[in-house]
Amino acid sequence: MRDLRIGVDVGGTNTDAVVLDAANRIVAATKQATSADVTAGMRNAITAVLEQLGDERQRVGRVMLGTTHATNAILERRRLGRVAAVRLGAPSSKSVPPMESWPADLREYVLAGAAVLGGGNYVDGREIAPLDEEGLRRFLATIAGHADAVAVTSVFSPASNEQELRAAEIVAEELGAQVPVSVSHEIGALGLLERENAAVLNAALYQVAAHVHDALQEVLDQHGLDVTRYFAQNDGTLMTVDYAARYPVLTIGSGPANSIRGAAYLSGLSDAIVADVGGTSTDLGVLVNGFPRVSSAGVEIGGVRTNFRMPDILALALGGGTVIGADGVPGTTSVGYRIGTEALVFGGSTATMTDACVAAGRAAIGTVRPPAELAGVLRRTDEQVADAVDRMSLGKSDLPLVVVGGGAFLVPDGLPGVSEVVRPSHGGVANAVGAAIALVSGSIETIVPAGAGRREAIDTAVETARGRAVQAGADPAAVEVVEVTEIPLSYLPEPALRVQIKAAGPLGKI
Repeated sequence: MRDLRIGVDVGGTNTDAVVLDAANRIVAATKQATSADVTAGMRNAITAVLEQLGDERQRVGRVMLGTTHATNAILERRRLGRVAAVRLGAPSSKSVPPMESWPADLREYVLAGAAVLGGGNYVDGREIAPLDEEGLRRFLATIAGHADAVAVTSVFSPASNEQELRAAEIVAEELGAQVPVSVSHEIGALGLLERENAAVLNAALYQVAAHVHDALQEVLDQHGLDVTRYFAQNDGTLMTVDYAARYPVLTIGSGPANSIRGAAYLSGLSDAIVADVGGTSTDLGVLVNGFPRVSSAGVEIGGVRTNFRMPDILALALGGGTVIGADGVPGTTSVGYRIGTEALVFGGSTATMTDACVAAGRAAIGTVRPPAELAGVLRRTDEQVADAVDRMSLGKSDLPLVVVGGGAFLVPDGLPGVSEVVRPSHGGVANAVGAAIALVSGSIETIVPAGAGRREAIDTAVETARGRAVQAGADPAAVEVVEVTEIPLSYLPEPALRVQIKAAGPLGKI
């Protein structure tokens, strides 16, 4: 029997791992310090739970990983590939060049060249102009050998993807199959510049995805485990390694999504506010029918505006490792994974929020008693948390607050604006639990006619979403459509709808 699965979540301070059986019971769990290279922390966490399993480790059939590698690569400007950005939409879209709004240092790091060429479509799918194939070939000749990947974005490609797909074929003809192509209609939604940004980021992350996969494979090989591997994505669901290699940008935001899903499972609640308190930050989200509430606004990542769907998260620079300044006020910096050596309660010399909680009696950890006056800091942070909860609840005071994460003791038991504070068992590793129990999903956003042909177009989009879920690793026989949103579009010569469809299902059989 290979009925066990390992969920791993790599955070800024801790790397958590859990082992669940077929009934979703937790049979092993650990919390290890995240290492500077991230990989060592992941290795330590997986090793720890395998040691707890002993001879039962051979029952492990799957490993699910939620990681901050992609986010950190963008924030820290490291390991990113060089990308050639191709936009199809000239002459109408030349006023703002590709990546114009990016931070200058990130643009210089990533951009291998950019071209705005003839092509694109109207919102109803009609061509603005034919694809400038010769212009594309000339541009590709200038960046050959200088670009690690190519990102192709066409105006209104969610309405018609034919030009992007043809451009991808030309890239393969000119540069070879070894140069990957990121096409925007598979990643972002409506909004040319934001969808283009998402496509370029995706292309820049191909090398990061390969590095993470190799690191995970190395750890598993060291333990002689031949398992199926999955990556968590930003909507709280999973995708196969091959799918993640093609769409690495979808792993951004997977950490908070895992925490929210894990909190739902551990608490048994389907509608609640969730606070995941780590060593570096506190992430607040909202559970709606067991899934993270999706943000209606675009998401900015490392200074780059995108428009793919992400959980609605409010992040506070407040965690167990947050440093308390000499003035007694907590700042925005954290000792992170060094908390075990730098916090006062562990014999270090830096006052942290963990020290404040121990001083106030909210936590009993460490070997050194911190100064009692540090407890006064909690009045300020309690107000900060209460204000954040109020912002996320949108005025609803009957929702419970589920508190998870290694720093959950920062949140008081009584908090205005919530019906109760729930601290589920195993809440310290909720993010890893969320990765282990996640479903697999596929989604699509497109434009369909509002009149004749609407039903057929939506049916086609539904099948595309189902197909993407199966491609990501879902059981074809159990995939269900979980979301269909139709939004009328205005100011068009013919009535049209913006349609968002999501399909999800359990993992297929090994």
